[in-house]
Amino acid sequence: MAHQINGIALPNEEGFFGQYGGQFIPPELKQAMDDINVAYQEIRQTEEFQNELKDLFANYVGRPSPLFHAKRLSDQLGGAQIYLKREDLNHTGAHKINHCLGEALLAKYMGKTKVIAETGAGQHGVALATACALVGSPCEIHMGQVDIEKEHPNVVKMKILGAKLISVTRGTATLKDAVDSAFEEYLKDPKNYIYAIGSVVGPHPFPMMVRDFQSIIGDEIKVQTNERFGANPDYVVACVGGGSNAMGAFTAFLNDPEVKLVGVEPAGHGLNTDKHSATLTLGKPSQLHGMACYVLEDEQGEPLPVHSIASGLDYPGVGPQHSLLKDLGRVEYTTATDQECLDAFMTLSRVEGIVPALESSHAVAWAIREAGKLPKETKIVVNLSGRGDKDSDYVAEKLGL
Repeated sequence: MAHQINGIALPNEEGFFGQYGGQFIPPELKQAMDDINVAYQEIRQTEEFQNELKDLFANYVGRPSPLFHAKRLSDQLGGAQIYLKREDLNHTGAHKINHCLGEALLAKYMGKTKVIAETGAGQHGVALATACALVGSPCEIHMGQVDIEKEHPNVVKMKILGAKLISVTRGTATLKDAVDSAFEEYLKDPKNYIYAIGSVVGPHPFPMMVRDFQSIIGDEIKVQTNERFGANPDYVVACVGGGSNAMGAFTAFLNDPEVKLVGVEPAGHGLNTDKHSATLTLGKPSQLHGMACYVLEDEQGEPLPVHSIASGLDYPGVGPQHSLLKDLGRVEYTTATDQECLDAFMTLSRVEGIVPALESSHAVAWAIREAGKLPKETKIVVNLSGRGDKDSDYVAEKLGL
């Protein structure tokens, strides 16, 4: 059954979420995308695929991921109770493995000879390299040179797992440029290659497909909170770059109006500077990477250079479904600065013994900022989308630890 909100299909048959999404791509790519959509719709219905994915989630990824009560942090803040959805405990250390397994199985099903992807922080790259090693598919990852230098541990892991790593030095040498580079490689042979997009972005069917694979996060949160305290949580909070972990956490609750959904974007050095990635906060509807969505762009309509301390969030666009949810007011999109993110990273590490990814630290920062203003019985679930192993050296150097 199709997902809906306020009678709007999520997405419709053309891949639109309201006015966002769709396929703004060359004709030669449209057929390839449509083929992927057909194959996905076929494979997802089969018992064999569902059972294989279910088995891998349980016995390979380690799902369900725990829901942890951050009691010491909650007590210290003196307000709402904070719970952490521990996606950081998944195999490969983040939520990315959820959709990468689905995409790798789909590539195998379609007989593709190469799986291509972009990565920012490296979590999608590691997860896809892992999934491709598992199913025996060749894998090529495009990564900006700036991110390669920041995320050395993940770079090494991708190479160990057998992925071919392409360093992208053009433009700002970050995530947008890695996407451009990967798309160009994919266009060389879309019949035999598959581009495994790393978030709920790009042309249809990827925003829908990645969301579907990630929605297990919210499904588990719903079960876990109802088992634990007999009700849905009051808040579900997640960081938003492209938006896959947030969409995964939010989907189960979209039609539960009593659950407040909060997406936290990177304010970087501040919203009054040009060093941020707050697409939904300061962007406007436009087109990027084959989809209609909110975009940060200049007066000529070119995507702006963006910044975040978290390599997985510095993207000038955002998923089309997030764009619709902003317009509908169903999700509150807000921001956290680099400094708030660093403070949250260190606070969670030292108060709860959990080292979060810099991406996830944006959502933790919101909880730290807001919990004290809320009644003690309020339940906040923060989607801790990844662990901070990849960021530890960078943070230590930045803070002089």
